[in-house]
Amino acid sequence: MTETTDDTGAPPRTRRRPPPGAVRLVLAAVGLLAICVLAATVPVPMVTLGPGPTFNTLDTQDGKPVVDVTGLPTYPTSGHLNMTTVSVTDGLTTFQVLRAWLDPQQQVVPRSAIFPPGQTQQQVDAKNDADFADSESAAVSAALTYLDVPAQVVVGPDIQGLPVNPVLRPGDRVVSVRGTQIGRISDIRTALAGTAPGQQIPVETVRGDGPAQTVTVTLIDLGNGQGGLGIAPVARPAGDDKITISLSGVGGPSAGLMFSLAVVDRLTPGELTGGTFIAGTGAIAATGQVMGIAGIPHKLYAAREAGATVFLVPAPNCAEARGAAPEGITLVKVETLSDAVTDLDTIRTGGTAPTC
Repeated sequence: MTETTDDTGAPPRTRRRPPPGAVRLVLAAVGLLAICVLAATVPVPMVTLGPGPTFNTLDTQDGKPVVDVTGLPTYPTSGHLNMTTVSVTDGLTTFQVLRAWLDPQQQVVPRSAIFPPGQTQQQVDAKNDADFADSESAAVSAALTYLDVPAQVVVGPDIQGLPVNPVLRPGDRVVSVRGTQIGRISDIRTALAGTAPGQQIPVETVRGDGPAQTVTVTLIDLGNGQGGLGIAPVARPAGDDKITISLSGVGGPSAGLMFSLAVVDRLTPGELTGGTFIAGTGAIAATGQVMGIAGIPHKLYAAREAGATVFLVPAPNCAEARGAAPEGITLVKVETLSDAVTDLDTIRTGGTAPTC
């Protein structure tokens, strides 16, 4: 305690110093406040994954059919064949991450798992858009192949792990192989029967708007003893026929199966759904093989919330789906587009489709 006097002759005043404990308490409160402000305002390198919107591939978006067919005979469709999505929330604060951890429908993952280091947001968006465009192309190809509709066969995008033939480029139309006219993907396999890796064969192609030309292709070893072109063929509608898939605001490859089913439904008599609300997911190859995807639990929640009672699950995702399925939804195991169509026919006629 320190006593002081002033020049008026007044009694001395006493100035009390705060006890050390009070100072520490104030400093702690200021520090805690600063931490709370940072936790509420500063983004952390985490994102959340959760149920995203679902889209009925038999419906319209912005006044346009999600799947539009011109030139080919079409048939009425109704009901729901909903593709499902996963929502990604970025720019989270610590408090938002803590809330997400308490939500059973949300998953917190490092930001680098979704946005690879060194890539800009624009690069990630461009990759997602490209994957989505490839899935649309593969979906159309799978449907045409399943329906055995005559088509143009083109060289598809390069696939990781598949040998690439330097003579043929993505987008080249394959007119004939060894003199066999190509109107279906299966025609290529037929034309290559009995060939061997290293053998040189004539392939007639059209590149862009150029004329048809015959090139010499050295067959590649695909590991089965038979020669291969070293391409991933994709079927497209022939002539002036068109199949257009229009859906904005969605990226990635996992809508392929549901797009294919919508195309099949449009091009065949009868209706696949039979009044059942069908949802599903799965990437698809141009030949109809259904491949596994990520985010199954979130897509199941989204589908059930939208009203789905049946969910088409890629076979590789069955185990994960069984552990995450909400009540009231049946999981149907799918390996190919043909499987999916058969399963829907079974459900429509009152039967039981193979489940996960």
